[in-house]
Amino acid sequence: MRRAFYPGSFDPMTNGHIDVLEQALALCDQLIIGIGVHPGKAPMFSFDERASMISHLVAEDFADRARDISVVSFDGLVVDAARDAGASVLVRGLRDGTDFDYEIQMAGMNRAMAPTITTVFVPAFPETRHITATLVRQIAKMGGDVTPFVPVVVQKALSARIS
Repeated sequence: MRRAFYPGSFDPMTNGHIDVLEQALALCDQLIIGIGVHPGKAPMFSFDERASMISHLVAEDFADRARDISVVSFDGLVVDAARDAGASVLVRGLRDGTDFDYEIQMAGMNRAMAPTITTVFVPAFPETRHITATLVRQIAKMGGDVTPFVPVVVQKALSARIS
């Protein structure tokens, strides 16, 4: 059984994240979505809120694979979290060359620390390549429409948080 670990802050989960999630599911039997929780950062949504939104989205959009997807938190190194989850694959989404330059260095470091975990790069689809959670949060805070960039459950949560 191939288990993959898909780490990120997912604050909030965007349509770009969903594209990567969908592609990752084609590569593995089980997918663990690891939400990074760092004490020094103040996310817009708590871990529980982010996990709830992701679980809701998975149940709606990936019902046939929902039992194969779980959500966990982690606060240390990604490779340690992946190892703790029993994953042999680490999934990383790429939007552009800047992401690639950073991620290829990280993949090399991760490989040195955890040789049994293989990093797999998944390209974002052209229609979601420009979406970042940071921009979504900024647009929402300024009263803009984030509907094209996030799933409905996230749009509703953003509206409730900003109102």
